[in-house]
Amino acid sequence: MSNEGRWLDEQQLQAWMRLSALLVVLPAELDGEMQSRAGMTQFEYGVLAALSDAPGGTMRISTLAGFARGSLSRMSHLIKRLERRGWVRRELDPSDGRYTNAILTEDGRAKLVATAPGHVEDVRRLVIDALTPAQLRQLGEISDRLLRNINGTC
Repeated sequence: MSNEGRWLDEQQLQAWMRLSALLVVLPAELDGEMQSRAGMTQFEYGVLAALSDAPGGTMRISTLAGFARGSLSRMSHLIKRLERRGWVRRELDPSDGRYTNAILTEDGRAKLVATAPGHVEDVRRLVIDALTPAQLRQLGEISDRLLRNINGTC
């Protein structure tokens, strides 16, 4: 095995270390706030939000797993937890019974609506208000480029 490779130069290393730190600290901060305020994780909130944006508040669990970059098993366990809380229900997909749909309930929608203002305030406090409008545009462009690179569409 060779030690040769494309090593990072000092500027690249510093940028990567800052991004790495942000990828740890920001999700933990948002998750902690969400847990204390709403009794749910950021991941759970994201799934409820995705369902609320889906037609009829319904999405196949397998599609949700892909959307969340998680395994079908992980998503199934999460949907069961959300179902126990009354925020989601499961039904066989009427167009193809091999699939199961997750459906946002009225209680789930109410929980999402009640939680959203605090979440938006956290996002503003931790990210939006710390940046200028030009920096926000740059952040959006950089994020889009990285996501396209990860998804292989760059």
